[in-house]
Amino acid sequence: MRCTHWRRLPLPLAQEARDLSTSGYVDSAVQCQLSAHNTGEHHGLLDDLEYGSALWLRWCGTTAATLAALPDCPAVSPGPDREACCLFLDHPEQHTWADTGEKAAEIS
Repeated sequence: MRCTHWRRLPLPLAQEARDLSTSGYVDSAVQCQLSAHNTGEHHGLLDDLEYGSALWLRWCGTTAATLAALPDCPAVSPGPDREACCLFLDHPEQHTWADTGEKAAEIS
């Protein structure tokens, strides 16, 4: 299950993120993309950068948010589908495809 924490981008960070992003567009608020957690850093995806990296909004509790350009996680799921993880290199918790598998098992 994905984390339920959201964070609004402060206006100065939103402008900086737009300038750095590939598309020139970023949302005004992002949800943490990590597995459910209540402590530690949260990471919301803003946009892709150059191939193999992305721009993330990083925050912890009520501290100031920061931008982070992070390389993509190279992990892929086992089996024939080989689904890629949509997080960043060395992320905590489990890969995004592991979260999807748990949800599918809960629904079945």
